[in-house]
Amino acid sequence: MAIGTGTDWQAWQRSWDRQQEWYMPDREDRFAVMLDLTEALVGPAPRVLDLACGTGTITARLLDRLPGATSTGVDLDPALLTIAEGTFAGDDRVSLVTADLKDPGWRARLPYDTYDAVLTATALHWLHSEPLAVLYGQLAELVRDGGVLMNADHMIDETTPRINAADRALRHARMDRARETGALDWAEWWKVAAQDPVLAAPTARRFEIYGEHADGDTPSADWHARVLREKGFAEARAVWRSPSDALVLAVK
Repeated sequence: MAIGTGTDWQAWQRSWDRQQEWYMPDREDRFAVMLDLTEALVGPAPRVLDLACGTGTITARLLDRLPGATSTGVDLDPALLTIAEGTFAGDDRVSLVTADLKDPGWRARLPYDTYDAVLTATALHWLHSEPLAVLYGQLAELVRDGGVLMNADHMIDETTPRINAADRALRHARMDRARETGALDWAEWWKVAAQDPVLAAPTARRFEIYGEHADGDTPSADWHARVLREKGFAEARAVWRSPSDALVLAVK
């Protein structure tokens, strides 16, 4: 892709982080809990599947925290994968795979048949509940016995509408203040990427694939835990929460 262009990939990683943190100021907290529990449950050198990896945010933090780990990043977005490829070029601990998680045969593209951990964050909410349940079943077959799956994402409890409305109002007020200091939102970040000579073509391709950003469902953490157990995990529950998001951990 864009390897060897002289592009500052770490600058793009920081830019992506800032854009994501505009929506989720506690983003690093969920990553810290995720990696703490990965090490506690599957050891210091896990084989990890970074699912819907984007720029490789989880992989970067995984390798910094657990240098003996290996990671397979899977995504369909050509622009974010370009950044990931540039970031991890030459690191034989990392392999990157282009695959559509809605394709029933996507697992055939992976370099391994099993993984110690499947980690994903703020990515699977673009799936509706039915295909997400199917995906959870596929992932249960990939995770070894004793291995883990962790999903940190928007998980809304629809039984608490007044609490949800208050949280939404607080978040949007904070986001408005951050915008005044120059924070980029999702659409603005992609406009910048489209103007970059290295990322312009893959950005155009990603919009051909996805169109504008569209969300699927955001079921509750209890729904995720229940479905993960139904699909073959022995234990599952939320291990971290914010007012609007949760990190659900499942153990095979």
